[in-house]
Amino acid sequence: MNPSTESRGAAKRALLSLAIGSFGIGMTEFVVMGLLPDVASDLLPTLWASSPEDALSQAGWLISLYALGVVVGAPTIAGFVARFPRHRVMIGLAIALTVFNALTVVLPTFELVGASRFLAGLPHGAYFGIGALVAADVLGPGNRAKGVAFILTGLTIANVVGVPLGTFLGQLWGWRVAFLVVALVFATSAVCISLFVPTHPGEPGRTMRQELRVFRIAQVWFALGIGAIGFGGFFAVYSYISPLVTDVAGSPEWMVPIVLVIMGLGMTVGNLIGGHLADIDLKRTLLFGLGVMALVLVALALTSQWIVPLVILVFAVGLVSSALSPTIQTRLMDVAEDNQSIAAAVNHSSLNLGNSLGAFLGGLVIAAGWGFTAPAWTGAALAAAGLLIALISYRVQARQPEPAAA
Repeated sequence: MNPSTESRGAAKRALLSLAIGSFGIGMTEFVVMGLLPDVASDLLPTLWASSPEDALSQAGWLISLYALGVVVGAPTIAGFVARFPRHRVMIGLAIALTVFNALTVVLPTFELVGASRFLAGLPHGAYFGIGALVAADVLGPGNRAKGVAFILTGLTIANVVGVPLGTFLGQLWGWRVAFLVVALVFATSAVCISLFVPTHPGEPGRTMRQELRVFRIAQVWFALGIGAIGFGGFFAVYSYISPLVTDVAGSPEWMVPIVLVIMGLGMTVGNLIGGHLADIDLKRTLLFGLGVMALVLVALALTSQWIVPLVILVFAVGLVSSALSPTIQTRLMDVAEDNQSIAAAVNHSSLNLGNSLGAFLGGLVIAAGWGFTAPAWTGAALAAAGLLIALISYRVQARQPEPAAA
């Protein structure tokens, strides 16, 4: 066999192994959103019988708990494992994701399932951050951005295929089946990583203290705020997409997976164009994207009682949000100086803090009796707040020399 052909084949197998895990992360993070009524009625039967709105609001805590696990786990795990061989770290993270999602399948009560969701979130950010570095090494010098994009592609494909499929299976055979599929995906990833990902040394001299120096940089905090608050607008809607389709638009339950596929398609398109636009003009893409997100969510709140505009706007929400994701990631890495590893991981802390905040506030306004369109209004307010933070960030940067900002 031609050595170059063999090398390309080995690289493809390694990247596919990593992408299987990112596909699983996309499923485990988002599949619960389409199954929220099923989860609420199963784990909170008494509350569901008396007040479905309150049960849905409380079930939304599972989304927030997973997101909080990402927030806690990304910087701590990424900082702690920086010195260890990265291919072994990736195997360990895939095994942990397998075990924690398997716990979600078997644990009987809402409280224990909540604990398993928090645990499942812990390896999320480190998997993406370290996986991006491994993917870049597999692809060769000068291909770091391609490595990051490939890892994110697994996440977007999960929203097109994995999440709707998991939602369909969960509606058919019970919501726990969806997480059984997730656990099997992670188990497959762990085996493939151990077989196909080559040896990748860590940084033996790197310490947790050195990694955490990234948090001394003022602009890093602005970038994290943009992700946590601005991107929270997306999650405020996505977390409660199921009742929006069934209760507000009056569509049957089988329509939920279809709407999720459409949102996933929007996210896939957004991921493709977002990186391209950010390369052309990062600042304009970030500011324009947040402004458009706020406007699209307002339009969704006003028209979601009709299924056709709801479907169109859900596609738009997925597109704009996914275009913002690599833009925010690039902004964070631009201001993180030489702390690129932990920056890649804490970006997912930021976005999942947005997940937690969006899900919590969306559930809060539903529980307050403001209806299932209220999360869209909440999301619009969060996107507008993220835009304000971005404007302040650039204004501060313009007034201070770069070393002073650091």
